[in-house]
Amino acid sequence: MANVHCLGCGLVGTFVVNRLANLGHVIHVHEISEPPRLDECDSIHLHLGDAIEHSNHLEKYGEVDFVVNMLPGDLGHQATMNLVDWGYRIIDLSFSEVTPDILHETAKETGARLLWDVGIAPGLSNMLIAYAARKGEGIVSAEVRVGGNPSEPDSEWSYMAPFSPSDVIAEYTRPARIIRDRMESVLPALSERHRIDVEGKGEMEAFLTDGLRSLLDTIPAQDMAEYTVRWPGHIQRYIDEKRSGKLDTESLILDWKFNINRPEFTWMEVKVECENGESFHWTIEDHGGTDGSSMARTTGLVTSSCVTEWVNSENIIEEGSYPPEILSDIVISSIVQTMKDSGVDIRGPDIQL
Repeated sequence: MANVHCLGCGLVGTFVVNRLANLGHVIHVHEISEPPRLDECDSIHLHLGDAIEHSNHLEKYGEVDFVVNMLPGDLGHQATMNLVDWGYRIIDLSFSEVTPDILHETAKETGARLLWDVGIAPGLSNMLIAYAARKGEGIVSAEVRVGGNPSEPDSEWSYMAPFSPSDVIAEYTRPARIIRDRMESVLPALSERHRIDVEGKGEMEAFLTDGLRSLLDTIPAQDMAEYTVRWPGHIQRYIDEKRSGKLDTESLILDWKFNINRPEFTWMEVKVECENGESFHWTIEDHGGTDGSSMARTTGLVTSSCVTEWVNSENIIEEGSYPPEILSDIVISSIVQTMKDSGVDIRGPDIQL
């Protein structure tokens, strides 16, 4: 078992910490305030304070085999830079606007090994597209649609943020980079809005966001895009309030506060058309459980499984900085099976080894 330091302990972080501790790892949690839902477990050690400051001297708090960075956005990127400088083995879930591929050469110099964007999307979506690309002799097109939402719409925003609200707002404002006609194109976020049918839920709405990230450079395709999914009306209200000047970030953070007592679900669809004529279509769905929300579970199961796979195989990645599509089919198969065993509904082709 391993000594794992976890930076940040929000909804997803709490799930990851509890799961890794229950798997027998020794967990050191670095958080500014005490998390409310940590399991009572002798192997969880809480270190209150500035996690970014802590990232510069983690050995002060205990042995370090792995570091899981779950701080949001720019804070997470700062922590990742510190961790790379120290040469740690890092699993990064910060989804910062500046992607960690820029740290590749530094990581090779310091001996750090960095695996980044290991959530559901980006993360599992990348792994499935990479698998399809290998089996299908290349990709013609790939589309990802994904979202975490309340199970029923309401008369307000029909939404609550399952991770940092500031990161959600960043999704709505950051231009969307996609692949069209084998070239990278940049379109406004929230564009290409269209209605889709989600089985068991009915009509929802999808729109472009900047979720492809590393896939823009690692997997050639004729067309590739990622869309975020919300209940109809949500994004139109956001657009209208932004245009009118009524949009207030602090109010959004309060309005979108996650309610653990409200039923919710996470849904993702990955469609891939391949060069050899094969088609791949996966849907992933979860409705949460006693161990966490649906987004915490679907994201955190990928993250924690990457720790498990790394413990079991020292050479899962080399020194440097790598996105999730670098992982082998064996690792991807194990992650998918772990999610299924944990109650996540995954329909589509099995990962053939």
